[in-house]
Amino acid sequence: MRTTTGWSPGQHAAGHQDAAPDAELPVEPAASTDSFAVPGFDAVVRLVTRSLDVPLVALVLNSGAAYWFADGNEMPASGPRALHPLFLQAARSLAPHVVLDALDDVGLRDATPPLTAGPGPIRFFASEPVGTLTGQHIGALCVMDPQPRAALSESEQTALRDAATLIGTGVVLRSYLGRTDPITQLPHRYAFFDDLRKHLQDGEAHAWVMAIDVAPVQRFNAFVRAMGHAYADELMRAVAARALTWIPSDVHLYQVGATRFAAVLPDNHLLDDTARLDDLVERLRQPFDCLGIPLTIQPGVGLLKMNAAELRGGDPLRLVMNASYEAQQHPRGWTVYNRLQDEQQRQEFLLVTELAAALNEGEELDLHYQPRIDLDTGRCVALEALARWHHPTLGAIPPAHFVALAERAGLMHSLTQWVMERSVAQLAVWRRGGHDIKLSLNVSSTDLGADLVNRLRAVAERHKIGLDTLELEFTESTLMEHSALTRRHLTAIRQLGTGIAIDDFGTGYSNLAALRQMPATSLKIDQSFVRGMGTSPHDEAIVRSVAELARNMGFRVVVEGVETSNIYESVLGMACDEAQGFHIAHPLPSCDVPNWLKAHVGMPSRRAVRWAP
Repeated sequence: MRTTTGWSPGQHAAGHQDAAPDAELPVEPAASTDSFAVPGFDAVVRLVTRSLDVPLVALVLNSGAAYWFADGNEMPASGPRALHPLFLQAARSLAPHVVLDALDDVGLRDATPPLTAGPGPIRFFASEPVGTLTGQHIGALCVMDPQPRAALSESEQTALRDAATLIGTGVVLRSYLGRTDPITQLPHRYAFFDDLRKHLQDGEAHAWVMAIDVAPVQRFNAFVRAMGHAYADELMRAVAARALTWIPSDVHLYQVGATRFAAVLPDNHLLDDTARLDDLVERLRQPFDCLGIPLTIQPGVGLLKMNAAELRGGDPLRLVMNASYEAQQHPRGWTVYNRLQDEQQRQEFLLVTELAAALNEGEELDLHYQPRIDLDTGRCVALEALARWHHPTLGAIPPAHFVALAERAGLMHSLTQWVMERSVAQLAVWRRGGHDIKLSLNVSSTDLGADLVNRLRAVAERHKIGLDTLELEFTESTLMEHSALTRRHLTAIRQLGTGIAIDDFGTGYSNLAALRQMPATSLKIDQSFVRGMGTSPHDEAIVRSVAELARNMGFRVVVEGVETSNIYESVLGMACDEAQGFHIAHPLPSCDVPNWLKAHVGMPSRRAVRWAP
């Protein structure tokens, strides 16, 4: 084993300082222990030095940075040094590289600059790729000797490979201990909070916190599904590099989330020159070339101005994330935090959690039922089940509000199941009481899947209700989306004997070609047209024409929004089969339905009008 080599750190550093940097070669930035303190790295280097009997070891990153050790000791940084192409080739290769004697290598023997270090040339060179536990390739571990080798033994190759593995593990550990992200090598959110706190404690009255959302979560996940994690990692590094060209040189960029960066900008009247923010968004909207595949992202830049008092007990990242999320939907691509908007979103989140609890407990939710009248006989033939939520402190929450919340929060499956169980059980009670009525249920697009048939059948069997007494209402837009798959699900429902209604017709796609292929049984004309019949000849013409068309296509036509006697009389003269609206009855709590059915002697009917003297 060699005990002295003549490779002093000072000699090696001086040798590289004296070498004139080649204009086409990356220049290695000055490195220090603080800038790349991999836990256990020095111990690994000493093991490599002894096991391979080499005087010089270097960790060369694929970014071009290099960290040098001579005789097992880290060499002090002494300014930038030019990297020989061999090091960069090794750092960016996924395969090991061995040069037993550079003088016998045609590509290295006459190369400019020569492969040198310190007082003499490097004759022996070997490298092993370094990767993290997640598979990210970060560079290569390189060993060098001024003496040539006859061979690199299998045990030496194994030692070098094991050392590279240990270093890759250390890089991941460093990301936790050193508070840096393992993908981008940027400081992460713990460092962000520390630096923000120090910034505001150093006498600065305010600071601008900026967040950059790379892409909406669903879109970013689509990148990963389509291209893999390596592509997504490369994208994050590319976005970080481009953002760093915009922020001031003395400002740090932090990775504070899987798809989010942040920075603390000085309070220097940032909004006085909004063109700079427009420039940042424009840069980020330019295509990125990741692994040879171009990609355009949907960035959002959020801004939050805050002081030291607001930092105590606050969460600036949550606030600025609110702004960056909104910015992704904004044409300009950047927005300033809006407190009122934030409070609204927090309220919606709290409502979602309370809705989930209400679905489990079942005490705050209730169902109301609105009658539907057969226009030929004037009798009630069906009831539409409508969910109601009585919040203990906020009172009645509008159905349109909490149903939309349920859809965004993934609660529609639970809400639909709750409505099905409760309403079908109630229908069974009414039918056993002698009321020959059907039940209509609203179903979300998220529920229109293969399991809906089984869920519907199970509920009907549990409450001993015929499936032909049920009707499912889907909005027009739901039925027109993904028509081939939708038709298969609808056909399966119809085979059970259950009716299918196209709800809110006239407000969606109105795709007649797709409509004629849908196995629906009825069509409900949207109430916005029906309500306008009394004042708008156009709305009346629309209702009349749609009703005639639907009837000719074989649908049973239902008109919603019948709120006056005049509208009711008008639809009696149209090709309509059923009517629903406040003129007939408001939605009723379940306890009031039996009495209403008993007291209801019938509305004016088409038959009565036809045979009136």
